[in-house]
Amino acid sequence: MTSTHHESPDIRRMLNKVPQVAAIFWIVKVLATTVGETAADFLGVNLNLGLTITTVIMATLLAFMLVAQFRSERYVPAVYWTAVVLISIVGTLITDNLVDNFGVPLWLTTAVFAAALAVTFVAWFAVEKTLSIHSIFTTRRETFYWLAVLFTFALGTAAGDLVAESLDLGYLLSLVVFAVAIAIVTVAYFAFHLNAVLAFWIAYVLTRPLGASTGDLLSQSAKDGGLGLGTTGTSLLFLLVILALVTALSFPGRAVSSRVDVEPTA
Repeated sequence: MTSTHHESPDIRRMLNKVPQVAAIFWIVKVLATTVGETAADFLGVNLNLGLTITTVIMATLLAFMLVAQFRSERYVPAVYWTAVVLISIVGTLITDNLVDNFGVPLWLTTAVFAAALAVTFVAWFAVEKTLSIHSIFTTRRETFYWLAVLFTFALGTAAGDLVAESLDLGYLLSLVVFAVAIAIVTVAYFAFHLNAVLAFWIAYVLTRPLGASTGDLLSQSAKDGGLGLGTTGTSLLFLLVILALVTALSFPGRAVSSRVDVEPTA
């Protein structure tokens, strides 16, 4: 179903600010979420910066990158995906701060961020009548989008830790659980015509704990159920792969966006 969008002339129009959702989108997304988990651990533990200082540094970098993202009038792969990596790290740190520094139980942080995400979606839909990422062409919609993305990362971190640690499933089994959940959503979308917008956001949330479980499995020591690659090696490896993929996306003709006037509704 499509509908023509009408908006007041005072809202700045721009090219769609979000990349097309294809296989490479999900690959880079999972890689970014993995980096979010391992980089947060590397900065806080390996470099002895601690949660508070690491959070301040990463939040500051994220703020600068989001300013660049909002000022751009089109999708720029390097800017967009750098913002995603940073927001992944910050989302992880927000949850870690609540749990480790303030003693908030994982089940409660999971519930709180789920509620925050739900409120964001309700407000977004009430104002814009759509949650489609194919229509991020106003500053207001982009604000809703990035707020939702932040809450998906924080929620995914809390839910992933809840499954892996509180339920004591371990990193490998947690990875399998979330991979199966994503597979179910994929089958529901392609075989049973699950709403595209709903399927996207469910998968977006689930890829966060999937990436986190992958990062923990690779980086943690064997005695803790990991493969012992360490946070430094894992973060560097995944950052290099992200850099290669984003560089490929940045070539002319690969990062094409167009102004959207007719869009799918949620």
